[in-house]
Amino acid sequence: MKTDEKALLAVILETLGEMKAEDPLILDLRKLTSMTDYFVIAHGKNTRQVQAMCRALEEKLALDPGVKPHHVEGFNQGQWVLLDYGWVIAHLFLEDKRTYYGLDRIWMDAPRITP
Repeated sequence: MKTDEKALLAVILETLGEMKAEDPLILDLRKLTSMTDYFVIAHGKNTRQVQAMCRALEEKLALDPGVKPHHVEGFNQGQWVLLDYGWVIAHLFLEDKRTYYGLDRIWMDAPRITP
């Protein structure tokens, strides 16, 4: 993991903590897939909280020059918001959607990391 990646992952976790995200998790996918290096997974209690987590992440990461999402999906519904930054993809869920889609289980072979 490069130093700047580690710092940005720490910013992501800090921001999610400030937004009272539930069970934030970082999965290291570098040895498992070529689609991305990391997944960040967290959930909120309601759609407004999920949307607020998304906005907060976008605003905080935009402070670092050149760090902008390639793609954002699901913001309007606020049930599963995906922020794709290329090297990291953040999945922000409502709790029931996180349980239903089970990314934690699907990628259970991925090491969990703490920046």
